Amino acid sequence: MTTSLADHLRTLPDESLAALLQLRPDLVVPVPADLSALAIRAQSRVSVARALDGVDQFTLQILDAARLTRDPAEGGTSVDAILAMATAGPRPPAPTAVRGAVNKLRALFLLYGPEHDLHVVAGVDEVSPYPAGLGRPAAELDPRTAALCADPAKLRRTLLAAPPSARAILDRLAAGPPVGSVPPGALQAPAVGAEDTLPSDATNGGAPTGSPVRWLVDHRLLVPVPTGKGGGAGTVELPREVGLLLRRDSGPLGPLRTSPPLVASPPREAKAVDSAGAGQTMEAVRHTEALLESLAADPVPVLRSGGVGVRDLRRLAKGLGLDEPTTALLFEVAYAAGLIGELDLTGAASTRYGGDQQVLPTGGYEVWRASSLAQRWEQLARAWLTMTRQTGLVGQRDDRDRPISVLSAEAERAGAPAARRAVLEVLAGLEPATAPTLEEVLELLDWRAPRRSRGREAAHQEVLSEAAQLGVTGLGALTSYGRLLLADVTEADDRGADDPLGLRADAQSGEPSTAIRALDALLPAPVDHFLVQADLTVVVPGPPDPALAGELEVVAEHESAGAASVHRVTTASVRRALDAGYSADDLHALFRRRSRTPVPQGLTYLVDDVARKHGGLRVGSAGGYVRSDDEALLTEVLADKRLEPLAFRRLAPTVLSTPYQVGRMLTALRDAGYAPVPEDASGATVLSRPKTRRAPARGPVATRTLDPLAAPKLPMPRLLGVVEQIRRGEAAARAARRAPAVVRPGAVRTGPVPAHSHSDALAVLQQAVRDKALVWVGYVDAHGATASRLVRPVSMGAGYLRAEDERTEMLHTFALHRITAAVLED
Repeated sequence: MTTSLADHLRTLPDESLAALLQLRPDLVVPVPADLSALAIRAQSRVSVARALDGVDQFTLQILDAARLTRDPAEGGTSVDAILAMATAGPRPPAPTAVRGAVNKLRALFLLYGPEHDLHVVAGVDEVSPYPAGLGRPAAELDPRTAALCADPAKLRRTLLAAPPSARAILDRLAAGPPVGSVPPGALQAPAVGAEDTLPSDATNGGAPTGSPVRWLVDHRLLVPVPTGKGGGAGTVELPREVGLLLRRDSGPLGPLRTSPPLVASPPREAKAVDSAGAGQTMEAVRHTEALLESLAADPVPVLRSGGVGVRDLRRLAKGLGLDEPTTALLFEVAYAAGLIGELDLTGAASTRYGGDQQVLPTGGYEVWRASSLAQRWEQLARAWLTMTRQTGLVGQRDDRDRPISVLSAEAERAGAPAARRAVLEVLAGLEPATAPTLEEVLELLDWRAPRRSRGREAAHQEVLSEAAQLGVTGLGALTSYGRLLLADVTEADDRGADDPLGLRADAQSGEPSTAIRALDALLPAPVDHFLVQADLTVVVPGPPDPALAGELEVVAEHESAGAASVHRVTTASVRRALDAGYSADDLHALFRRRSRTPVPQGLTYLVDDVARKHGGLRVGSAGGYVRSDDEALLTEVLADKRLEPLAFRRLAPTVLSTPYQVGRMLTALRDAGYAPVPEDASGATVLSRPKTRRAPARGPVATRTLDPLAAPKLPMPRLLGVVEQIRRGEAAARAARRAPAVVRPGAVRTGPVPAHSHSDALAVLQQAVRDKALVWVGYVDAHGATASRLVRPVSMGAGYLRAEDERTEMLHTFALHRITAAVLED
């Protein structure tokens, strides 16, 4: 008698059930009512697919061996049968490796039962219909093909007689998948007498063979498979017996590889890798800061459809000297780190794109800029690891042929954090400082989780490129601090379920992480001085500390960046410093204190000359006025033809007035070479340090888990509590089944009669999904009334049943907890 999965779960101790829930955490969301509900959920298509997504290639092949060796009558297999099939190839794996894969499958409950009677859970066949890439048995496809396969000698002779073009098709289908599409009319027989008009096949000695697919179908080596309700023959399938015969050289399961593929690339020097990565971290932080400064000076508008326009991105990239993909990456990472946000322009004029929002730095940017270089990089790298944005999609076109822009919803991908984690874990699993090629990384990913990695090669390639741009990798290898960062984020991800309020993380937030300490040791120490040269250039021999960077931003113009940044003191920069509140003595003291070289005499003269002119003119708001104690200077201003548009008029020997506003007058006077300063109504000088706008503060996404689609991982004590709750539900369900049914006099039942418990009704529905059978479903609607409906179930998962009503041809969704009965149609 075959033991069901629910009966098998009832025989297990609490520790084994808790271990199952730890390996497959999606089974406890929500907590099952009893063990029958747990068994149904463990066999559902969604849960089985999640479990298979994390299984390596060799373990999947051993699972295919279990499926291929099942007894057609009982449905069970054994470890010995699996070993016999796995070791049938030319390079058989070690029996210990096969048994280890079987134990892994049993721990995941993809296989259950004793070793002599193993069963495959029902959902596996729904997720992967072709085990090992082999088709269905010939007996299920066509009786005449089954008769051919029953005669091995005749089957071999037929294969040997196949033309080369037909044999190429067979070899391609034998490698998997075993089905293929054929063009219309390829399987139709030729008209009578038209055989001689068929084109000759040069690969078959010039004999007219016609369509190779039709030849294979006529000789029963391929079977047409009806597609759709019309029963058309646009698909052919290779029978399992033919596929096994074609795999006689490679084995029934194909090439088996018990361990990941080896990386042929030799390890690099660890110091060179860390140095290259550390240099790139400095560039990433510098370019991000320059991007944020550009946004602070000229905020970009938000499009009505969301995101930032292509022209704005192109303008920012040109200003930074970067390409557009790199600028888009820094933009998205800064937004994910909480350094960029949207500011609502409520009551203000709309932007040039008609939007009512602008993108500019947030208040967190000031805190970030005051941090050390390693701390700033870590905040960016953590945001990159956890953000659900795929920046490689920026610039491409969506389904409606519209360009995908920065910060738009079309670039959102929930699986992006898991893809980054998978690629970095591959690099972390290699010997330190090993730089594999792209092909080697893709092969390792394909072996580790083939179901999750196939079809995502472009996304994995983007991860490697972005990691190099951000300095997580250097010279193609994972850096030492990048390895520590991945470990810290993974540990925080695992700890998050046990600390939902984040209390432990807050307690340790004052201490720098191990990644920050490792990167600090590689980066040059911040400097608090500079070197002033005779041509008034200021050279900073290293990364400046925040205080020095703030002073240089005011008193000098930035010219070039790198390991040693270069600034230049100009007339405009000195005037800007004086406008911000510095005096000439303050500037002299600043240069003497910060410079490690003697201050050039030209710099002293420049400061004194600008300071002497500074404030010689006073500007106020009368429309606008200019006053000065120097009458000759006012006469010069009045006679200056460059200032004629201001229409100055002398009100007194020391006062000129203009109908224009103060801002325009200040700009015109400064463009003409004068150095005016504004004053208020009392005559006091107004300091003109530029005001910066900031968007509302945003929290970074670094607190997110690396895989937002994954269920929360619970510690073992909590899982044991969940198991105890399931046991209590199982006891209550067993007591309810034993209780006698009470029927009130005069009560009238409508719809199907629930002859079993709720878990049995779910089992009926799950079987109906597999058999595509009609079933009467009794349920309680939103108003509390009972109703029934005859439907054909399509899928069941995530707490809902989706079924099709053939009478109305509509798709209905039922909440599983509202279903009261399920009866197959008689």
